Amino acid sequence: QVQLVESGGGLVQAGGSLRLSCAASGRTFSSYAMGWFRQAPGKEREFVASISWGGGSVYYAAYADSVKGRFTISRDNAKNTVYLQMDSLKPEDTAVYYCAARNVYRGSDVYRRSDEYDYWGQGTQVTVSS
Repeated sequence: QVQLVESGGGLVQAGGSLRLSCAASGRTFSSYAMGWFRQAPGKEREFVASISWGGGSVYYAAYADSVKGRFTISRDNAKNTVYLQMDSLKPEDTAVYYCAARNVYRGSDVYRRSDEYDYWGQGTQVTVSS
């Protein structure tokens, strides 16, 4: 089992940047594929980005069309942490951002559906003002 704790959210003006972090407990962080999702008030949780299993030499990433070219997902297995670098932020990026983990052990797949993930963090608020 893994526990996930997000940090790095806050209030930023449109066009600004934030970097979210998700720290995972346990010693098998590299066994997990990781993802970021977000949920705005009154809306369903939606996929933002995902990154493949951490045991390979090459990582694969996937992004929602709405964030492609502006957000970058990365992972540091030595620090048990996955990041979401968010640039050129827009007011429509305002949401609670959640980190998620899927126990895969190995593979290059990336996962876009929330029901494909096994563990979730508590979320961190991101607010982008216009």
